[in-house]
Amino acid sequence: MQSAPDIEKIAAWFQSLQQEITQGLELLDGKASFQSDIWQRAEGGGGDTRVIESGDILEKGGVNFSHVYGPMPEKIANRLQLTPGDTFHATGISLVIHPSHPLIPVIHMNLRFFLIPDTTYWFGGGIDVTPAYVFPEDAQWFHQYMADVCAPFGDWVYPEYKQACDRYFYLKHRDETRGIGGLFFDFLKPGERFQSLAEIWAFVQAVGKAFLSVYSELISRHRSAPFSEAQKEFQLWRRGRYVEFNLLYDKGTSFGLDTGGRTESILMSLPPVVEWKYNFIPEAGTAEAESMQYLKAIDWLGYTQ
Repeated sequence: MQSAPDIEKIAAWFQSLQQEITQGLELLDGKASFQSDIWQRAEGGGGDTRVIESGDILEKGGVNFSHVYGPMPEKIANRLQLTPGDTFHATGISLVIHPSHPLIPVIHMNLRFFLIPDTTYWFGGGIDVTPAYVFPEDAQWFHQYMADVCAPFGDWVYPEYKQACDRYFYLKHRDETRGIGGLFFDFLKPGERFQSLAEIWAFVQAVGKAFLSVYSELISRHRSAPFSEAQKEFQLWRRGRYVEFNLLYDKGTSFGLDTGGRTESILMSLPPVVEWKYNFIPEAGTAEAESMQYLKAIDWLGYTQ
């Protein structure tokens, strides 16, 4: 096994990315600012939870940095087939942005590094987009942008991680994808695919650096468009799917809770207002019904209407 990267340098880069993203989002919103909540974990480490609320565009958003360490909890050790009590480090950045405008999508990104000194380590993460209203042209643009980010690292990277995202962000009880997908990867370390840690780290950084460009474009496409109360109600209903996924399936949520993470920081990903309507089915022929048809694995790079 190659020597593990310097955990402190990785954590410092994630923290600098948090600063870059929060400053960029404040400029995009133009009204609200992030509030920083620095916290400590009793077993070791801590983090900085930054939350923005009631903005011009950003109704609620969180950009979290954390670096936690200490004895590995038994639940996590069993899940990862590792030894309980071993000292672990986990650092990364996790963010979710819920816009107030129903035509602007929710966006999520997570980048992380896990280390047990002298034993094992890996990178994981991804980025994905969850619109209330799916615009195929937006989906195609987003996927092409991320394919271009992946291209320098191999022609296998985008299709493999795109398919992994479609599988992961899937609500099996609804038979729907959460949104239009993106990239999802985990347990990245030198091996058959990436040959070196330097290459993996460069890829993770490239994904992180793509965030502001991606979300700036998606916001600019719709922020000036008028919307109706009915569209706002549909957005609140679609947010229910986001909540269902995070509470039922999301591994990051369960990992944070199982490692004694800070509950407020972990659950900052949930939207401020959400609605469940009993047995709601959008009327055939409407934009709402059309959007629901796109909640499946789609080859957006080859998509034609």
